[in-house]
Amino acid sequence: MTAIVERPFVRARAVRERTLSTVRAYVALTKPRIIELLLVTTLPTMLLAAGGWPSTGLVVATLVGGTLAAGAANVFNCYVDRDIDQLMHRTENRPLPTGALTPRAALVFGIVLTVVSITLLALTTTPLAAALAAAAIFYYAVLYTMVFKRRTRRSTEFGGVPGAAPVLIGWAAVTGSLAWPAVVFFGVVFCWQMPHFWALAMRFRDDYARADVPMLPVVTSARSVGRQSVAWAWATVAVSLLLWPVAADHGIGWIYTVAAVLLGGWFALEAHKLLGRIRHEAETRPMQLFHVSIYYMAALSLAIVVDVLV
Repeated sequence: MTAIVERPFVRARAVRERTLSTVRAYVALTKPRIIELLLVTTLPTMLLAAGGWPSTGLVVATLVGGTLAAGAANVFNCYVDRDIDQLMHRTENRPLPTGALTPRAALVFGIVLTVVSITLLALTTTPLAAALAAAAIFYYAVLYTMVFKRRTRRSTEFGGVPGAAPVLIGWAAVTGSLAWPAVVFFGVVFCWQMPHFWALAMRFRDDYARADVPMLPVVTSARSVGRQSVAWAWATVAVSLLLWPVAADHGIGWIYTVAAVLLGGWFALEAHKLLGRIRHEAETRPMQLFHVSIYYMAALSLAIVVDVLV
């Protein structure tokens, strides 16, 4: 009798576990950790555009719509890259290489996220914000993933455009247009991505080589990557300092400027350290620059928020 009673509970538990596993697989396709980093730049841009705190409803709608749009782009990326993901140790446990989800299911999921995100942004923010989100999805899923990533060593530079698009989307969501402060902050995020991602690519160079993906660290020397990372780090600092005179009327003042100088010096110094270790043929430790780059962008974005609100 006890066994008969327990069977429905066992079956119900198994169904719940399968459901949760499927949900986790779909979430994993969207690459949540990447989305978090993208959204870090959206909120400060919205505050900058409004010269203060926009309506909470607009903030929520933009962040939700941006999350779904970025998730859609990442799902399409996983769908297209499923052949090379199974060759790389860093990505071999993603839902498509492991068979947790079928390619068709992933494609349908990406389409649904695209439609929902663009519709939400169009109805709750502005047509320009929705159009920019749609363009970013297309650029990342088609131009970057299907063309640049597999054909050129400059894929990171090309991929920097959709990576910085949340800045433009956030500004457009508030104002319905674009302006120089948004363009300058877009430039900061764009330049920052090169040393940020090349550090990761250096760490997983063998993975990219195994998958025949011509990332810069695969096709050129570590010294060359180090020099270019230093150059782009200083470019990031230079562009970040332009935000002060350009966005002074939007609330940018000494708090952001001091933070940009100090944080920029830290970021550039870490890039120089990486190059120095390469030159001395020491252990390169590229992930140290990678993590510093994340702290840099998060802190710089926070400085914008504080300066605008204070």
